[in-house]
Parts: sequence; C-alpha cells; structure tokens
Amino acid sequence: MRPFLFITDLDNTLVGDDGSMGVLNDRLASHRQQFGTTLVYSTGRSPILYQQLAMEKPLLQPDILVCAVGTEIYYRGQDCWDRQWSDLLSQDWDRELIVAIAAHFADLAPQPESEQRPFKVSYCLSPTAAQMVVPELAAKLGDRGLDVQLVYSGNQDLDILPQRANKGAAMSFLRQQLGMAAEQTIACGDSGNDLAMFRDRPERGVIVGNAQPELLHWHHANPNPNRYLASAACAAGILEGLQYFGFL
Repeated sequence: MRPFLFITDLDNTLVGDDGSMGVLNDRLASHRQQFGTTLVYSTGRSPILYQQLAMEKPLLQPDILVCAVGTEIYYRGQDCWDRQWSDLLSQDWDRELIVAIAAHFADLAPQPESEQRPFKVSYCLSPTAAQMVVPELAAKLGDRGLDVQLVYSGNQDLDILPQRANKGAAMSFLRQQLGMAAEQTIACGDSGNDLAMFRDRPERGVIVGNAQPELLHWHHANPNPNRYLASAACAAGILEGLQYFGFL
C-alpha cells in the first residue's frame, strides 16, 4: 500500500448515504494514518455552506478544502486561501463587468450572496433556458475580451469562473504542490462541475452510480480506461472505485 491523493466532491458523491459514508470514512482514516494519504474535498459550495454541511454530516477533517468550483484552496489549519492560486486566477478577471453583462439576461437568477465569491459568479438557470442563454452569454462575455468559462451543472447551477479555474485545474495545481503522480491520484464526482476532473486526465477517476445525466452522457461518449463508472451510489460507489483501481 502507498499513499495516494484522494479528491472527492461532496453533495451526492461522498455525501448522500450516511451508512456507506461511515464505512468509507473508516477506511480512509485508517489509510491516512498508516500510509499518509491526502484527503481533499472539492466542492461547489462556498466555505460558509461547507461549514454548514460539516455540522450536519460526520465528515472527516480534510487535509485540503477546495471550494467554489475550484476557485479557492484552503489547507488544514489555515484560515486564508492559497495566495499563489488566487494570484493566478486574478489575472484578467473582471468580476464587475461579468455581473453587468449577465444582468441583461432575465432568465439568470443570482444565487444567494454566500455563493457569490471573488472568483465565481453564480446563477440559477432552468434547463430549458440554459440551451439558449449559456451560448449567448458566453459569446457576449467573449466579445468583451473576458477569458472565462461557464460551468452548468445539476440542471440548475450556472457558474462563471476564470478560464484558469475549475476542479480539474485545482487538482493539477495540488498535484504539483504535493509532488503526487497521476497514477496515485483519484478524483470522484457526480455532476457537470466535476467533469473537469475527468476530461482528458491522466489521473484515476470515479463517477458514482447516481451521477447526473449530463456527466453520464459525456462519460459514455468519451471512454477512458483511467475512469470508472461505479454501479453503487454515493460513498459506496467511491469505495467500489477505490477497490477497482487498487487504492484500498
């Protein structure tokens, strides 16, 4: 057994089946203690909503917390985010202009203030409206010279991020910082905002059995031997994938 870098989404991935999460937590805690495995939560939640979830569910204390769809990185025991990462994301990022342009789209409903982060602008958007709004908004942002990406997930959440930021980019950054090889890194997720951890990646990936259609459709259209689709849901699916790749 060797240490590995374990990165997982929270809602409907690690969290969703308390019994299975308890079993997985025990296995991960033991592996971390014995072999030095690094535990990372990578969530679309803000730090505020993450803390709410941590009070509701028996989550292990992560070594690293990645919040707001890969735009904020916090190390255990530190209240401030990783400055090197935030400096990278701040290049060519104009949050006020993005908000001003998005305000012209009536179908975009701003998410709560807690989810509006320095490097993330977030809206609620219906699946029907998304088909027209997302490409049109992307074009208008591009016309103004804004180098951003739009991430639509869960048939309701639209996040506008710096082009350099998403869960996959944050994973690459952490791998480099920790000196962890791709074959010793595994990422787990269930929705569109997790796709960046799986698209054309050398790391191992686990998509849980209850994944959103948006991620499942992409997975079946883009097969990759480094990625595994579990039959079980949530934490049970993660455990299935960890065993499949020989991490546990």
